[in-house]
Amino acid sequence: MRVLVTGAAGFIAHHVSARLLARGDAIIGVDNLDPSGDVALKQARLTRLGTLPGATGFTFRPVDVNDSASLRALFEEMRPEAVVHLAARVGVRAPAGTAQAYVDANVSGFLQVLEQASAARVRHLVYASSSSVYGAGSVPPFQEGAAADHPLSVYAATKRADELLAHAYSHLHGLPTSGLRFFTVYGPWGRPDMAPLRFLRAIRDGTELALHGDGRMQRDFTYVEDVAEAVVRVLDRPPPGAARHRVLNVGRGEPVSVRAFLSVLERLLGARARVKPTPAQPGEMDATWADPSALERETGFRPRVSVEEGLARLVAWFHEQSGT
Repeated sequence: MRVLVTGAAGFIAHHVSARLLARGDAIIGVDNLDPSGDVALKQARLTRLGTLPGATGFTFRPVDVNDSASLRALFEEMRPEAVVHLAARVGVRAPAGTAQAYVDANVSGFLQVLEQASAARVRHLVYASSSSVYGAGSVPPFQEGAAADHPLSVYAATKRADELLAHAYSHLHGLPTSGLRFFTVYGPWGRPDMAPLRFLRAIRDGTELALHGDGRMQRDFTYVEDVAEAVVRVLDRPPPGAARHRVLNVGRGEPVSVRAFLSVLERLLGARARVKPTPAQPGEMDATWADPSALERETGFRPRVSVEEGLARLVAWFHEQSGT
């Protein structure tokens, strides 16, 4: 297939693109290289995609999905058969004054993708949602049919808005869409601001580590290669029946406390973290816990890499990249 992957320089999109290239798909990677993230890391991910098996099938265009004219021209030129929309402004801890940027990137940007994907009549649009949409009052393990109308962050609200927009476009235009609610994704080439790599650097350097909520919060940590496999399997299987839209959890279904997660890293690195307990942050959920049975039922797959195995792979990559 010719697959348009938005946010191609991002963490999850990098791994999804690599998997699609390896099986012979042609990838049109789109990213605006937003400076709110680590641009050097984004460039390094793109460079790596150019060295992988199947790299001749990778085309990159520096397009902002909010630029409707450029996006329309790209669809008309490249004629993608499917879309994986992973471009977003990420993070539940939105700094004060940034709400508009989240809405612009996550809602307005997604609307442009829906418009072009619908006009192009692509066979399937898979897009990133988030476990954060479950919000306050959710009963674990989280199931897709539960109400998701009490978001705790602007980011969560934008992702829930995306799900509602996708449902409307599927209903009005027959566009097959699948929203994937990712649960705390980690692994090689991850974002340096997220806990796994922050913890790794702090333990290695012996620097003080702020542990929000004293590490009591639980997360359904999901290894990125499992996530990439789930995305590709869903992409190959548009929603069955007349509904044309669905949301699916992508998580292991085994919550782990942040403190236990840190302990595994300490054991792998052979050093203790200098922990500074700090209050839990506004917008953070106390726990996330996926019920992945719908994903398994529809694709025959559920994430399986344990935290111990996933962190061992992350540490090995970290040592290789840092030369330590």
